[in-house]
Amino acid sequence: MRSMILSAAASATILLATGVGAAEKLGYPAQELLVTGSDVLGQPIAYPAGVPRITSAIVTIEPGGEGQLHSHQVPMYAYVLQGAVTVNYGGHGTKVFHQGEAVMEAQQVPHKGMNKGMEPVALLVVYMGAEGTPNVTPVK
Repeated sequence: MRSMILSAAASATILLATGVGAAEKLGYPAQELLVTGSDVLGQPIAYPAGVPRITSAIVTIEPGGEGQLHSHQVPMYAYVLQGAVTVNYGGHGTKVFHQGEAVMEAQQVPHKGMNKGMEPVALLVVYMGAEGTPNVTPVK
């Protein structure tokens, strides 16, 4: 799985820097995962003001597990590396994202992810934030 994670991260870096067509011209085979100007709920992506800070992480959710209700003040891209994650967006409904799917997560909308499957969920997440702006804010 580590090689898959490293490969996904390298591909994402090349695609973000050059775009699919340019990456292929440079000799890097590329598969476009997502091109969008809006988040999963159809809202326009809004970048925070300030000094940019990009953060990437692998988020895991064990079978039967769920995260805390939270929101994002910064754009967050996620790619499902393993399993299927169910995300409850409250009044906006529930969506399920499966292995191999890419998504721009909702901003400013409280939500939580759950693993209703029998295997762990692994997500590659990339926060496109700014210094002093939290990537994730718990909602009470």
